[in-house]
Amino acid sequence: MTDSDKVFAGSIPEIYDRLLVPLIFEPYALDLAERVRKLEPRDILEVACGTGALTRAIASRLSAQSRIVATDLNQPMLDYAARRQADDRRITWRQADALSLPFDDRIFDAVACQFGAMFFPDKMKAYREARRVLKPGGQFLFNVWGPIADNEFADVVTQAMATVFPNDPPRFLARTPHGHHDADTIRRELTASGFATVTVDSVENRSRAATASDAAIAYCQGTPLRNEIEARSGRGLEDATKAAAEALARRFGKGRIEGRIKAYVITATC
Repeated sequence: MTDSDKVFAGSIPEIYDRLLVPLIFEPYALDLAERVRKLEPRDILEVACGTGALTRAIASRLSAQSRIVATDLNQPMLDYAARRQADDRRITWRQADALSLPFDDRIFDAVACQFGAMFFPDKMKAYREARRVLKPGGQFLFNVWGPIADNEFADVVTQAMATVFPNDPPRFLARTPHGHHDADTIRRELTASGFATVTVDSVENRSRAATASDAAIAYCQGTPLRNEIEARSGRGLEDATKAAAEALARRFGKGRIEGRIKAYVITATC
């Protein structure tokens, strides 16, 4: 992972929330929120909340007595999430690094993370921090994307970038969002971090976009892939986005398109 992989700034948060959340994140946010609800937790920590897709889904399912502390490393994403969410006294927004959580030991019933673990530069350190702030018997629930070949839109966009920048293709999507999916490694790291039991579920969904252009904008302009594109000389962001849209249309057709997406949902119990 490069430093630019962690930069969600400028117009990225707005495009991310408007296009990418419904494209790929929403069904998994609903799935993870339902898993959290079944625990009937009172105190929940969310790590890497992004623009708040999971925060909103969890809040809609929990009682008035629950408390959600939603954190993210990127202040622009956190600011957008706070503006996006209706006033809710149960939710506290706070900038925080998952590798060094600013909370006391054993104060949360559950820790949740929606597609953030892939961005942790030291995953075991983040896992140990999640365990540290959990009460005995508490659960750490998170999801990670499966291999890029099993996530068709991301795979096509990545291949399109290789045609636009053949000498130095941007590899953000393959390297980071889809770069941490080995179930055995995840189980081993969580166990070594002190969790008593770990389960991994494979969950497939369908990704749908109104047009190939919408999907291309979501990936090329609403993720840190944009940073890689803009850092390269030659064809600019609009040309790269157009190439991605054309590749998606060739593969999935014109008009409304859909493709397969796959993720793994992990539950680690103290």
